[in-house]
Amino acid sequence: MKTSKSSGAFSPFERLKELLKKKSLPSGPFSAAASAEIDSNTDVKQHNGLKSNSNFDNRPDHENERALFLDAMTDVRPMVRGNRVAKHIVSTPSVNADVDSENETLHQLNTLVKTGEGFVVKNTPEYIEGTGHNVHPKISTRLHRGDFSIQAHVDLHGFGVEDARNAFEFFIKDSIATGKRAVLIVHGRGLSSPDRPVLKTKVVEWLTRGPLRKWVIAFSSARSCDGGAGATYVLLRQRPLTRRYRKKIKHHCKF
Repeated sequence: MKTSKSSGAFSPFERLKELLKKKSLPSGPFSAAASAEIDSNTDVKQHNGLKSNSNFDNRPDHENERALFLDAMTDVRPMVRGNRVAKHIVSTPSVNADVDSENETLHQLNTLVKTGEGFVVKNTPEYIEGTGHNVHPKISTRLHRGDFSIQAHVDLHGFGVEDARNAFEFFIKDSIATGKRAVLIVHGRGLSSPDRPVLKTKVVEWLTRGPLRKWVIAFSSARSCDGGAGATYVLLRQRPLTRRYRKKIKHHCKF
């Protein structure tokens, strides 16, 4: 009978091979490799009084990590494509979009300068409009839009203020006498005036404060095709709006 003498060193894995042989190892690529490695290393070498406790001690670190990874992935199966959630990718504006927008703006500006297309008189500070007593504001909008056919016009270019007034009054009176309802007064934009357009300002004054104001239903700046801010549409009444006529309208509105 042999007697075992203690070497004085603590060797907890001395019987590792014998214990592993008694247990059934799980199946898998890593387990088979580990078992073969253990069988080949029958002689466990002692180093500094301690014995090796793993078949990975003599492997490089990257081989040990690969073996651990393969063992951990033994039962992993690829996901079915239909069960995956597709990542929603948010598209960001490209630089080309900004360039296209800038090119479109330059094209519109070039077209505006060459042909006047895209110019809206009503969106400029030079636009003017007004309505007579008890007239809906939309009438002036319709007038500017061209809903009323222009039946006559007068051009006041080159006139002084007094001559322009005489020509204005004669034109309005003649239009009323001949049954014309929508007329055009061309006065210019007055861009050469140092302060504000003289004739344009006077025409507005004559339409709203002069003796002929009682014949005015509405007025507005003309469209670009008729002179734009340098001309004014005027819509005339069939009969003057006197105080007696105002009372009559007010009396009928009560019922």
